[in-house]
Amino acid sequence: MDLFQALILGIVQGLTEFLPISSSAHLRIVPALLGWQDPGAAFTAVIQIGTLAAVLAYFRADIVRIGRAWILGIRHARPGENLDSRMGWMMIVGTVPIVVCGILFKEQIETSLRSLYVIAAAMIGLAAILAVAEALVHAQARRGIRQKQLDEVTWPDAIITGLVQAIALVPGSSRSGVTITAGLFQGLSRETAARFSFLLSLPSVLAAGVFQLYKARHELLATQEDILALTVATIASGIVGYLSIAFLLSYLKTHSTYVFIAYRLIVGSLILFWLANGTLSALASAT
Repeated sequence: MDLFQALILGIVQGLTEFLPISSSAHLRIVPALLGWQDPGAAFTAVIQIGTLAAVLAYFRADIVRIGRAWILGIRHARPGENLDSRMGWMMIVGTVPIVVCGILFKEQIETSLRSLYVIAAAMIGLAAILAVAEALVHAQARRGIRQKQLDEVTWPDAIITGLVQAIALVPGSSRSGVTITAGLFQGLSRETAARFSFLLSLPSVLAAGVFQLYKARHELLATQEDILALTVATIASGIVGYLSIAFLLSYLKTHSTYVFIAYRLIVGSLILFWLANGTLSALASAT
């Protein structure tokens, strides 16, 4: 992978990680359309550390406050005594399902689930489910039902969202897409669902990135060129990811997710079309 390819893939990662359109799908599609080799699941997981840094930077005040409250709650033997302490525990508990599923289905995630047929189905399938969630939001608004804010997130909300987050292991589903959808079904506002989604992603993205970097270090860091390419992609994903977070949170204050639903349907349909006419092959060899 040369530096230009690394830069493009880093930008793609940062742009699509937080929008509900699936970064893993785009990191499969873009190289395939450009005639590049599949960067592989390990590369994808490692450059997510860049987008992790974006979340840490954007939500630094919230994270420091939550972390301090969580530590003080343990120190004083009163875990969960306030909202921030509970949020810390919710982030941990909500991460358990995706970690367990990631370990159990690691081989499938890195091989067969990277099929473009799977990605196309996930893109279209989640679009349909998100459309149902949006319809529910509009129905609640017509009945005057107020949507929940971040300080009203409950343990059932966190557990259900954590369970749903495991679906994000399927390329094409989108971590933010599935968790935002789960939040809408549970009565969270769009902005709150997105904020909680980003906070919930922190432990799992960090764990996946560090694990894959350690596991595939000999391959990913084989030469100085490889190290530089990985660094460029990670930095690019972090910078663009920060801007993507700011955009999405601002956008969802006054807009629905229908534009993302339409985009997912179009891209999923295009993938199936390209597969049918031979432009793309379902599986590609990772480097």
